[in-house]
Amino acid sequence: MEITIKKLDKSEVEITGTLEVAEFEKYEEKALERIGERLELPGFRKGKAPTSKVKENVPEMELLEEMAEAALQESYIKILEENKIDAIGRPQISITKIGKGSPLEFKIVTATLPEIKLPDYKAIAKDAIKKNPMAEIEVKEEEVDKVILDLRKMRAEQTRPPHEHKEDESEEEHAKSHAEIPESEYPVFDNEFVKTFGDFKTTDEFKNKIRANIKIEKETEQKDKLRLAIVEEIVKQTKGEMPEVLIESETDKIMYRLQADVTNIGFKFEDYLAQIKKTEEDLRKEWHDEAEKRAKLQVIIHDISEKEKLKPTEEEIEKDVAQITAMYKDADTNRAYAYVEQMLENEKVFAFLEKQG
Repeated sequence: MEITIKKLDKSEVEITGTLEVAEFEKYEEKALERIGERLELPGFRKGKAPTSKVKENVPEMELLEEMAEAALQESYIKILEENKIDAIGRPQISITKIGKGSPLEFKIVTATLPEIKLPDYKAIAKDAIKKNPMAEIEVKEEEVDKVILDLRKMRAEQTRPPHEHKEDESEEEHAKSHAEIPESEYPVFDNEFVKTFGDFKTTDEFKNKIRANIKIEKETEQKDKLRLAIVEEIVKQTKGEMPEVLIESETDKIMYRLQADVTNIGFKFEDYLAQIKKTEEDLRKEWHDEAEKRAKLQVIIHDISEKEKLKPTEEEIEKDVAQITAMYKDADTNRAYAYVEQMLENEKVFAFLEKQG
């Protein structure tokens, strides 16, 4: 097989190649088997006809196209491995010449993991940490009291009997039935009340739990602010173009999250689009820059992870995948694996950058 590799813009490569006649014809048997699996012939059960009979009943061009598909599926993997091409996404494969007794000529365009020029990310992280020092977390008593008040209000609303609308109901009666419950009618905050929220014996124990949760929330907000400051500057100073396939992938993720959020609040996504007077294509165009930024960040994280040897171990990934698949029985294992691998890699890189101060 002869191939020529040409670099294109935005981290894409074009592979043109020729598979000689003898090499191409080796795939005839495999092609006949694949066609035979879906072919029904008189006197034979589906998929059970001998290859000689399949060949007699299949148009020549259909057989050649099946041979080409089998040949290119196998050849593409070899080309990537032998030429150390880090391909991502689905390749665009086109056959430029095909015929009985002729070589197979083809062209493949595929996106590759983009080459980027990282800035001094350790110095950027150090500077960001200096500008965003981690403050001592303080939880005020009024913050705890507000959470308790909100919980008492929630319980009061949950225990209010449902209102039955009457045809002769006056506006005053209707307004009264939907009025906000006064605080004087909220349940009392005592030991019995806190037991309804879990394994709590006293109000003090419950308050301590609320205090701890508020502290965790504040710590997370502080950490997120620092991480955002670090990554925004690294992304800004990193040189390199992102292939469209990565941008499209990030756009798909944004779209999926929006669809899930809209569905969770009881809306149909089509109704939501009609309400905001936009199409999916409009939204995808609006998100392009943000998706490109996210794609760039993932490539940056991947490169830092490679340079600093921060890749998650197989054991770490499998542990989290097992938890996800145990919790969500219908979860796709391969997707769960990819998700966990990326999340763990992200966390390791962020933790590494946070230690540069």
